[in-house]
Formats: sequence, C-alpha cells, structure tokens
Amino acid sequence: MNGVKTALLLGLLSGLLLLGGEWIGGRTGLEYAVAIAVFMNFFSYFFSDKLALAMYRAQAVTPQDNPEIYGRVYPIVNGLAQRMSIPMPKLWLIPEYSPNAFATGRDPNHASVAFTQGILQLMNDREIEGVVAHELGHVLHRDILISSVAATIATAITFIARMAFWFGPRGRDDDERGSAVGGLLMLIVAPIAAMLIQMAISRTREYSADAASVKYTGSPDGLISALRKLENGVARVPMTDASPSTAHLFILNPFGRGGMMKLFSTHPSTEDRIARLEQMRYAPIR
Repeated sequence: MNGVKTALLLGLLSGLLLLGGEWIGGRTGLEYAVAIAVFMNFFSYFFSDKLALAMYRAQAVTPQDNPEIYGRVYPIVNGLAQRMSIPMPKLWLIPEYSPNAFATGRDPNHASVAFTQGILQLMNDREIEGVVAHELGHVLHRDILISSVAATIATAITFIARMAFWFGPRGRDDDERGSAVGGLLMLIVAPIAAMLIQMAISRTREYSADAASVKYTGSPDGLISALRKLENGVARVPMTDASPSTAHLFILNPFGRGGMMKLFSTHPSTEDRIARLEQMRYAPIR
C-alpha cells in the first residue's frame, strides 16, 4: 500500500506540473520547466550524501580511529546488511549530542549510515539495531531516488508558478493576461500544494522504512523503544545546526512538532509510527 500511495502522490505532483506548464506556456513552457528542475536536482542526487555528511561534520568510523564505536556498531550494521542482501555501508559519526541518525546514498552500493554521539550514548544495542534497520530500509527501497524525483517535479512547479505570476498564462489578451489575483494564487497555492504532496511522499516512505525494520529485526520492540527515546531526547537536546533541506534524512525530524510544524513535517508523528509498529507485533511483515 505504501508503494501505491507513493505512486499516486507522484502522479498528483506530475498532474499539477502538467496543468501549470500548459497554463503558462503550453508544451514548450513545460519542457523548459522540467529541464531546469532536472538540472537543479542532478547534482543533489549524485552528491547529496557527501553534502549531508560534510554539513554535519561527520567523521568516518574506522577500527583504527574509533575502535570502541566500530566494535559496537559494525556487527549490528553488517548483520542487517547481510540479511537485506546489500553491501556493507560506510559508517560515520556526527559530533552532535542531539540523538539522531540517518542513511544516505543513491543506491545500496553507495550507502552511508551516520550516527550522532547522542544516539550512541542514549540507546542500547537492540534499539540501535531497530534504528539501523529503518535507515537501511530507505537505502533498500531507493528512497533517495524517489525523493529526488519528487523534488525535481516540485521545483519545476515552483518555477512555473513564478513564471505565471510575472508573465501570465499563454494566449490571453493583454487586459486579461496575468491578472493579479490569478497570478498571486498560482504563485502561492501551487508551490504549497507541491510541498505538501512532497512531504506526504516522505511520510509514506518513513512508514515503509519502519516496516523494513520490523521485517529484518524480527520485532518492532527495538524501534518502538528507540522512537520513544528519540522523541524525548530531541525535545531535550535539539539539533540547532540542522538544515530544513536535510531534515527528511533523519529517523526523527530534528525540529519541533508543534502547531503548523505538524502539517509541514517530513515525518509522521511518533505516536502514529508507534501505533503502526504495535500492530505489526500481531501481524508481522513477511
């Protein structure tokens, strides 16, 4: 069902793009918008992992430089990678006391898993296993690719909306062309709609990664316990240097969840995730 939801949401994004492109410039306008969006996201897709790791000053975890951390984390990650039939990802340590973790990489052959100091101090091995299985689920499902496609379409929609505001729709008379109300609505509504659909895609993929954690650890208990600790830990020690552009990478949104943040969050609420995980205890993923 999560795969179907993702396909439908991507379809909605594509439909919004087609309508906006046709409205502003016909097929030519649409082609220009898509080309610009693809160009803007090409670099992000191939180099987003390096950018994210550099942004958070992540350090490679090796048996020489981090023997204690490597000795603890390597067996957990390697065991899960073998169960998922993917290559062993690279391991990274983020010098940050806010508990969190993320995986990145466009495919299993280019995967990395990064842990903050805070999450390693806060959690036991069973909880770390639940977190790692979730993150490797993103790699297994090619979620970086899906996110890049969604970002490409959303960027094109935003570009078209701005063009509509300044130049108005194609083929109208000067007195009707680019009315203030129509242009303003296109400028505001279309990007917000695109962003909300993009957020919904991200939330859907989080549920899929949670399900992968249950499947490959054999139990939801580790991830449930980890999510509860993370919710409290992030509230106590927020990640002040986190960037909105990378918030979707983390297992838990590093920003607040109150008010409008819930609507625009890249993650489902922790309560909803735990409720779904609890149900999987009685109907395990096969």
